[in-house]
Parts: sequence; structure tokens; C-alpha cells
Amino acid sequence: MQAQSGMSLIELMIALLIGLILMLGVIQVFSASSNAYRLAKGTARLQEGGRFAMDYLSRDLRMAGHMGCSSDQILTRDGTSLLTSRTTFGATDDAALQFNYAIRGYEASGTAPKGAITLASTPTVGGAYSNASGLPARISNALTNRVSGSDILVLRYLEGQGLPITTAVNSGTPNFTISPSTTDWSLFKGGITTPGLFGITTCDNAIVFQAKTASATSVTVAATTLNAGLSAINFQFPQGAELYRAESEVYYVGLNSDSRPSLYRARFTAAPDGGITALTEELVEGVESMQLLYGQDSPTSSTPGGSVTQLVTADQIDTSMSSSEAAWRRVITVQIGLVMASPEVASATQVDSSNTQTAGLTAQGVTFTAPNDGRARTVYQSTVTLRNRLYGN
Repeated sequence: MQAQSGMSLIELMIALLIGLILMLGVIQVFSASSNAYRLAKGTARLQEGGRFAMDYLSRDLRMAGHMGCSSDQILTRDGTSLLTSRTTFGATDDAALQFNYAIRGYEASGTAPKGAITLASTPTVGGAYSNASGLPARISNALTNRVSGSDILVLRYLEGQGLPITTAVNSGTPNFTISPSTTDWSLFKGGITTPGLFGITTCDNAIVFQAKTASATSVTVAATTLNAGLSAINFQFPQGAELYRAESEVYYVGLNSDSRPSLYRARFTAAPDGGITALTEELVEGVESMQLLYGQDSPTSSTPGGSVTQLVTADQIDTSMSSSEAAWRRVITVQIGLVMASPEVASATQVDSSNTQTAGLTAQGVTFTAPNDGRARTVYQSTVTLRNRLYGN
């Protein structure tokens, strides 16, 4: 009788069971590896975004109030000079171009220290601001995608790249042409096709204006759309004075095309003899909220002491002195708090809102509750000193 060969049913079932166990082990290892990769990628994106966002904000904050070799603390002449309010745009009273405010903030309602905010998976656009004057219409209309519950920061300065003036500017001449050197004109434009907002400065005088015409060889100053009140100019600049491009920009958190929050910057500009336009650019994806506190020199003293005496919100700055302009000129430092989220789902462990990595997020005294969307989150905070306010404010 011939012996049977092959596998019995029991042996086959045991082999299949062992194979399934091995396959489940491989799947578990792959799943753990995939989760670890997603978490590492999300954390890396958080760190990268945090560095970029802080770099953008810190760099421009340090430039706030820059007026060439002087700062916005420079003493200016009264009377018929265009420098009465350190700006030629006083006649239009346009909130976008108030260069007499080198820095100004707008406090989102309900976001003062000790406040609490619940972050939404799809943030709400709009929101209110607790400043006495509210958010100016010019700025509000430009920031149509702004996220509710996030502060707004406005900065104004003369850009760092200057060009020497090759001909002197004579006092009392209402219309004149200045001739910058052509070497660095393309860099000087700063990505703006036809810049029209400029500043001329020496170490003891400065002026901001809109040009009538502007090119690499000449900039003409005369009565324009924004310089409507230009009639009698009472200032003088020698050959070699510096010409700068004037910057007025707004930092805020807005929704991008994917309905995700990002750090945005709106740059207010105007072509020569043209109207004001806002150029909005997305800087860093994943910024869900920006919270700001301002270090202010003593508002109760007739003369500043040169150091921070109180840390307050933007609406408190506005009402700390009889003049909001004078109050903002005493701001020396800005404390920034950014709530960051990874652009994609990072890990299943992040879904639990009680997880220590997502619970208890605090930025500048405001506590945030994160949604259960699986994204990694963290907070970045920094204190920036306004370089042009280090003395003489």
C-alpha cells in the first residue's frame, strides 16, 4: 500500500495562520512607520513655518520707523513744510498711508490675555476689533480673507535700499525733479513694477511723498492724486541725500485658496500719480492665530524714560494718552505669539484634543482649544525690539 504525501488540512490551516500573523506584523510595522513619518513631516513643517513667520515679522518690525540715517523720532518743521505730520498724505487722511504712525496694531475682540479661543477646522472670516476707532475701512476692505480672532499689525518705514540724489532739491520750489543714480534701480523697486511712494532723507530731515513720474533716471514731484495739498514746499535737500521707496504694510492671518489659515502681508502702494492699491501675498501656511502685546514707555510721563513700563494690547495703547499718535510713538517692543498647525494630518494621536501636544496651547496669555482634525500644533513666541526706537522716543 502506497503512503500518502502532501499536507493535511490541519497543517494547511496552521500555515495560513502563521502567514496571517506575519502579515499583520508587517502591516503594523508599516503603519507605525507611516505614522512616524507623517508626524516627523508635520513637526518639520511646523518648525520651518515658525522660523519663516518669525523671520518675516521680526525683520519688518525692526525696520519700522526707519527714515534713512535717522529714525521716525526725527524733529520736523511746522508751517508749510510737508513734514508737519511726517507725511505728505495728511490732506487725504488715508489710513493706509499714515506714515506718522510707524507702527499700529488692531486688537481682535476677545483676545486679551487670560482670554480663551476655540480654533475651528474651517476658520471664520471677518471679526471685530476692540480699538476705539475700529479697523479702518481702507484696511478692512483690503483684508477680505482675514481670520476672526487674530490681531493685525501695521508697519511703515523707508526701505533699506537707498539711492543718492545727484541734484540738489531747492527750498521753496513746489515742482522739481530729482535724479537718482541708475545702478540699483531694479533692486530699489522691491518687486513693484512702477513704484510711486518715496522718501527723501538726510540725517536731520525727511519727507514722504508720491511722485508725479518715476523712472531709473528721474523722479518728478508735483501735485498728484495723493499729494493733493502740495503747493508750497519748505524744505531743502543737498546733492547726495538719499531717496528711498516708502513701505506701508499690514500683517494678518487670512484664509488661502484651500481654506486653510496662513500668515499674509498686504503692501499698500500707488503708482506715480495713481490711486492706492493693496498687493496681498501669502507668506507662511499653517499660521492659525497671531497674538500681539506691545511694550510701551511710560504714557503718564511728559517725557519718555527710555524703557518699557507696561505690556498692553493695541486697544489699550490707543487710549493710554490724549493723542493715539503720541501713544504709539512710545512703543518700544512687540511680543509675538503664533499658533501654528501642520498643513496636513500629522498623526492619529493628534486627534485626541486632550493630548498634551494639542491641549493647553497658550500664546501671549490667550488659551487655545484645538479641533480634532489630526494636525500637529505648537506655539512660537518672540519679543522684538523696534530698532528705530532704541533711543530718543
